[in-house]
Amino acid sequence: MPNWKNPSKAWKPLFWKPGGGFDPEGKQLEIHRLERITASPAFWENREEAEITLGQLSRIKNQYYPWKALRHDLEDLRTLYELAKEAGDESLVPEIAGTLGGLKETFAKLRLQDWLSEPEDRADAFVTIHSGAGGTEACDWANMLYRMYSRWAERRGCRTEIMDILEAEGGIKSVTLLISGEFCRGYLKGETGIHRLVRISPFDASARRHTSFASVYVSPAIDDTIEVDIKSDDLKIDTYRSSGAGGQHVNKTDSAVRITHLPTGIVVQCQNERSQYKNKANAMKVLRSRLYEYYKVEQEKEKEKNSQEKKDISWGNQIRSYVFQPYTLVKDHRTKAEAGNIQAVMDGGIDLFIEEYLKWQQEKRS
Repeated sequence: MPNWKNPSKAWKPLFWKPGGGFDPEGKQLEIHRLERITASPAFWENREEAEITLGQLSRIKNQYYPWKALRHDLEDLRTLYELAKEAGDESLVPEIAGTLGGLKETFAKLRLQDWLSEPEDRADAFVTIHSGAGGTEACDWANMLYRMYSRWAERRGCRTEIMDILEAEGGIKSVTLLISGEFCRGYLKGETGIHRLVRISPFDASARRHTSFASVYVSPAIDDTIEVDIKSDDLKIDTYRSSGAGGQHVNKTDSAVRITHLPTGIVVQCQNERSQYKNKANAMKVLRSRLYEYYKVEQEKEKEKNSQEKKDISWGNQIRSYVFQPYTLVKDHRTKAEAGNIQAVMDGGIDLFIEEYLKWQQEKRS
């Protein structure tokens, strides 16, 4: 509720400078510049460059206009507040408080998106999950993480597609999931790392407590406008018989494809389609995504990020712990964010950890 004695306290949260570097004047000038380019008679002579320019214009507009609308709504509410205060009309308090709450939510959402400043943050995301130490228990844990990210995507209205899956006793040995939707990569990039589970194992007749591990690796699903140099001599391509369900045709032909990029050691595979050609095309999409992320890390001299998936999927390397017994707690070891309702988290409620990671990264930059 607005503070009638100290209005600056009530309004201050909505005057924070988003992301520490939002430049509305600069973005407005850039919109005008790009609009002049798109209005040129020769604009569509180079269709590829035209589409890139339109994409840039769309991204900047999506950043600028929501902030402009928020500022307009805020000024309207401030005017109403000042009039109500001057007239001493407290009957408007509920309306002002409710509108203020909505503006705060909008502000929080826009500020979060403003932190997603990397070009690939708006891209779709490939999420790869590998089971680690723990045997059958770890395969079940990988399956639980797969469901968690699938539910998160469903809540946000994102589309999910399994690119590759290797099932095992008790769950999943590995799975690569494509999550399609705006800012998917940006929101999920902090999920890369080792995830640790502590619980009483349902597979242990003695009901002992077990610890299991799984790794998660997130990379952007880049489009054709971003070039990634992949030499055919650097690739080792193997075909093998699909191990999953899919009918007689899949099981009788070597339709599954595994591609190894020899210089980096990155391995991707796909067996989800009946056609070997489609599996190879999908595997190449994942490889391009992984290589883009790899080279980006190299250029930024942050090789520790690239080592996330290559770390031992075991003790000492986890970014987050999920404890089911003897108490319930999910804790991120980087940001120190915690949640006690573990069932909600496993049902896709990971927004707290996503937001705290982005905030943590922003503070590291500033």
